[in-house]
Amino acid sequence: MITLAHGSGGKAMQQLIDQVILPFFGKPSDSPLEDQARLPLPQSGRLCMTTDSYVVTPIRFPGSSIGHLAINGTVNDLAVSGAQPLYLSCGLIIEEGLAFAELIEILADMAVAAQVADVRIVTGDTKVVDRGSCDKLFINTAGIGVLEVGLDSGITHIKIGDKILINGDIGDHGVAILAARGELALETTITSDCAALTSLIQLLLSEGIPIHAMRDVTRGGLATVLNEYAQGAGVGILIDEGQIPIKPEVRGVCEVLGLDPLYLANEGKVALVIPADSAEQALQLMRTHPAGMNSAMVAEVVADHRERVVMQSDFGGKRVVDMLVGEQLPRIC
Repeated sequence: MITLAHGSGGKAMQQLIDQVILPFFGKPSDSPLEDQARLPLPQSGRLCMTTDSYVVTPIRFPGSSIGHLAINGTVNDLAVSGAQPLYLSCGLIIEEGLAFAELIEILADMAVAAQVADVRIVTGDTKVVDRGSCDKLFINTAGIGVLEVGLDSGITHIKIGDKILINGDIGDHGVAILAARGELALETTITSDCAALTSLIQLLLSEGIPIHAMRDVTRGGLATVLNEYAQGAGVGILIDEGQIPIKPEVRGVCEVLGLDPLYLANEGKVALVIPADSAEQALQLMRTHPAGMNSAMVAEVVADHRERVVMQSDFGGKRVVDMLVGEQLPRIC
């Protein structure tokens, strides 16, 4: 078991780092470990940096874990800027009493996720807190990437007529967390969609697809991202309900529990704003990628109802889709 001594800065902590953590991540160089990593960067381009903290409960859930989440979530925050993620830090806040076996499983998940995402974990920090001070394990990761000169996307580039694409089914992560908590006796085969999006985004960029804006769809779901687009660009957005990809099982869970899938969390989805004349090409490219096989064109940027998101229903009516107020499901990432 982890004890407070493993966070004391002494011999036990050194053993934790040397014998448990470093075997998964390695050393960034042959030189002695320092409190920072000194790393090479490409000669051209701009530096991108992000940081995020992960407090999901439980720490392991269908299809993924807090370890996968800590890597992929931070990688995706860089990827949606158009950057190529390169290096990550790893900060561990461990609760006294956590079994070494659980910690090792999570570290192994992080190592695999970093390898798949083609990033290196190069520096970190470890703290151990009293029992009850955190929920088993919290992880902070910071990421550094490089953005090519001339590559620029953002909300201010959104134009009337643009199309909005998403790379697959929404709501899987939120339902997987609900099922893992065991509070509602849900029986479902849904697994988290947690995945790195870098290669999907870089595929579009390499083929010359102009991307006006992109954001990963996480807490608050698709509805929140679309409202951020509408309000940030001063435009209206019209959703086509019939085009939104949702698994029947996710839709069923939402109907039973009174949840709206548009607000459910995701951890492997990106909403891309593409000029109309490039949208179909982008959609076909996305469908060739493992992370985008069920991609769909779900919405359009319009001049009407500025700063509002409206959904055209399958039955012909329309309703306003507001920004999420409160939290449908806390502690999901």
